[in-house]
Amino acid sequence: MSKMLIAYFSASGETARLAKTLAGVTGGDLFEIKPQTAYTAAELNWNDSSSRSTLEMKGDKSRPAMAGPADVAQYDVVFVGFPIWWYVEPRIIDTFLESADFAGKTIVPFATSGGSGLGKAPERMASLPPGATVLPGKLLNGSPSETALRTWVENL
Repeated sequence: MSKMLIAYFSASGETARLAKTLAGVTGGDLFEIKPQTAYTAAELNWNDSSSRSTLEMKGDKSRPAMAGPADVAQYDVVFVGFPIWWYVEPRIIDTFLESADFAGKTIVPFATSGGSGLGKAPERMASLPPGATVLPGKLLNGSPSETALRTWVENL
């Protein structure tokens, strides 16, 4: 049996709720990926070309600082949850994937979105942690049932 970590970044609470349900289904541990400086509502305004989130997403090399390090050494499978921003993962997910040694681990992206799919997130994520296997992942909008989540995890 693989030891699992459910790591997630949540701006609105949707991804957090999903991550907690997924942890309950898998028996995995939870880790919240928090920015060192929390986002304000104004900084999350994607309609504002000068908002913090917009500027981060415009910079492919942008890596917002995390509030604390992640210890992934004991895990075989790391689920990584996030809201879709600009058709990919938020840059803080890139920070997370570059902050620890994921060699030999399986990374499973899962995302929430107001209207877009996973886009290029899994593809981008696969290029970040050397030696890790990044699966295609899944968009999990709404409130998937525990049964639906269990079925997804069992079929990975």
